[in-house]
Parts: sequence; structure tokens; C-alpha cells
Amino acid sequence: MEQLNQFLPFLLIIVVMYFFMIRPQQKKIKQEKEFESSLKVGDKIITKSGLHGKVSELAETTVVIETMSGKLKMERSAISLELTAALNKKA
Repeated sequence: MEQLNQFLPFLLIIVVMYFFMIRPQQKKIKQEKEFESSLKVGDKIITKSGLHGKVSELAETTVVIETMSGKLKMERSAISLELTAALNKKA
């Protein structure tokens, strides 16, 4: 019984860390993967570096975006925000 009382604070710390750090991070990763897979040609997007453009081609892990200065090939994970849905919600 005494040993259980000694390890109880450590167990509580682990449980708290799981619910406040690990679990939210896993949810965020899952949402990002769903977002990346839901991209389609014609979507207006913003990359994590701040470039604005429109999706012109999609590959398994990459995307080609059209900007005012030309076309750029990037990783899907570099896309931060999809503007088409956000613009349609406001209208």
C-alpha cells in the first residue's frame, strides 16, 4: 500500500501529460492529414510561408500552385490554409 502511494503522483503526472499534451497533438496531426487529402484542383490556398495561390496540379505528396508570378511545386504539408471554403462561408 505504501508503494502505491509513492507512485501515485507519478501516475497522475503521466495521465495529465497524456490528456493535455499528447492527445491534442495526435488530433492536430490527424486533422492536418485530412486537410492535405481533401485538397482539390482549383482551391485557393495559403502556404505556411505566406504565399497565396491556386492549386493547379496534385500528386501523391506534392502540389503545384499557380501564383501571379508563375507555378511552384511544393509538398502538401507546406499548405497552411484553404481559402475557397472560408470565402464561401462568408458569402
